[in-house]
Amino acid sequence: MYVRLFSAIWLLLCAWLAVLAWGFQAPFAYDPVGPRAYPLLLLALMGAGSLWLIIKPGMLEQRLDIPVAMRSALCVVVLLAYALTFELLGFVISTALATFALGLLFTGRPVPCAISAVLMGVLLYSLFDLLLDVPLPLGLLDAFVES
Repeated sequence: MYVRLFSAIWLLLCAWLAVLAWGFQAPFAYDPVGPRAYPLLLLALMGAGSLWLIIKPGMLEQRLDIPVAMRSALCVVVLLAYALTFELLGFVISTALATFALGLLFTGRPVPCAISAVLMGVLLYSLFDLLLDVPLPLGLLDAFVES
């Protein structure tokens, strides 16, 4: 019951934020899609997930025990640390560290988590910077890259 109530409130919040995001306008045309595409896409995905949780048949009641609550809180802490270190450490390092921490948090083994974290940081940087032409901060790696 609480999951459906939370999902209904989240769906309303997503709809309200989508109305706000629809008005996002760039002062100049730097991107053919514009600044509203990304938030609208995320809100649509979150809204679809909320709607699925509302109408999902046979939903079992789930209890929030202490280990699950701790894991959820640590996940929020890791994501907050990722946001705070994004500019200082740069995209590649902060993404790799956050991916490694989240992998361990969700019971991953250290070596595969480390390998996937490094690959995630490097490949996502390559995707955004080289293919999509989205400039991302290099942070500590800026000294190693030639201008």
